[in-house]
Amino acid sequence: MDFDFTALPASDRYRLLTNFIGPRPIALVTTRSLGGHDNAAPMSFFNVFAHEPPIVALGIQSRGNGDEKDTVANIRRTGEFVVNMVDMGLAEAMILCGLNLASDIDELAFAGLTPVPCRQVDVVRIGESPCAFECRVERIIDYHRRVLVIGEVVQMHVDDRCLDAGGRYVNPATYQPIARLHADSYITSDRQFELKKPEHLLHHEAAQVIPRSEKVAG
Repeated sequence: MDFDFTALPASDRYRLLTNFIGPRPIALVTTRSLGGHDNAAPMSFFNVFAHEPPIVALGIQSRGNGDEKDTVANIRRTGEFVVNMVDMGLAEAMILCGLNLASDIDELAFAGLTPVPCRQVDVVRIGESPCAFECRVERIIDYHRRVLVIGEVVQMHVDDRCLDAGGRYVNPATYQPIARLHADSYITSDRQFELKKPEHLLHHEAAQVIPRSEKVAG
């Protein structure tokens, strides 16, 4: 079956995109409101974009009445935000942060989360998060009823338990972020496997110097 996205209603495009592009990592984004309240909102239109410079991207939809969400308003005003990754220990609190609360409600307090001061941005990170990225806005791109926020990572915090013995790589036994599939369906990353290029075919690769971090499929 084929779908002409130039003719489909927005609701159908959303359904198809979110059902078939996934699982999508979840960013529990913290910002600071004009009144000094800590705002937290889950975003599944999120991913890493590059490592040089270190860039992450957020796609944030407007409210049903067309108004910008508090997260967007706060990011526009301060130019800063924090991406807090979500594991099973944070799952229920993440859902609470996704409620459409009034702007003057401290969502971290509402969800029972611990605010921790950041090092380089004037926004708190979530103490219960296994991994958090302090970000400054690189640019904001406005679309109809959606905003694309591109942020540069300036500081990263990782729970020591999520690192291997050498402190360089992730420990998949302890770092198991959840991701969104579609609607109210989520998945955990507890079934990881390795898939390597066949050694006997590596001689077919072009002879060029590529940083190891970039030599991945896709």
